[in-house]
Amino acid sequence: MDLKRTSQAVWHGSLKEGKGTLTSTSKVLNQTPYSFAARFVSEDGKSGTNPEELIAAAHAGCFSMALSAELTGAGFIPTELKTTASIIVKQTPAGFEISEIQLTLEGTVPNITEAKFLELAQGAKKNCPVSKALSAVPITLTAKLLH
Repeated sequence: MDLKRTSQAVWHGSLKEGKGTLTSTSKVLNQTPYSFAARFVSEDGKSGTNPEELIAAAHAGCFSMALSAELTGAGFIPTELKTTASIIVKQTPAGFEISEIQLTLEGTVPNITEAKFLELAQGAKKNCPVSKALSAVPITLTAKLLH
């Protein structure tokens, strides 16, 4: 089975003064604004989204689903998996680049040992499709099993 997911970006104007919108097929993003300010100046999200925030959301969502699959396959049904993905952008002499991705996980999973939880979380980090797509960037995982 092949999947195809599509989104569209429309941009008007120069980098610093311009602005754009993002629209996805599902309309979860429906002419959602993005701009230089939303990307590099204003981190409160009030002026719109930015590509790094969307990558972080995609990675957190994909990782959580992959871990749920790993846990379920091992006989453990998670009560809650809360993943935060942070995209670190650094300016280099060659321009801006994503230099690191930090995944932070808190999980509530009945009847699992911490060692097994951490093992399955590392497997999900390695095998989720978004992690694979972003593998050129170092990805760290901090995982905590809640009781």
